[in-house]
Amino acid sequence: MDECKSKKEMTGNAPAGAVYGLGFIGAAVFFIMQATGFWMGVLGVLKAIVWPAFLVFEAFKFLAQ
Repeated sequence: MDECKSKKEMTGNAPAGAVYGLGFIGAAVFFIMQATGFWMGVLGVLKAIVWPAFLVFEAFKFLAQ
């Protein structure tokens, strides 16, 4: 019975992973297009990995005003 419950909980997170994946691709394309050199492109990929942190930070900054 516990095995069925754990499988159900695991599949419930699939849509969030898909949204994060699409967001990662979009952010990577955006940041790489803005890059002026190779290392700036590498930095863009790293920024794309943590884009939700930037989003939450800016949202909190906006809400604090």
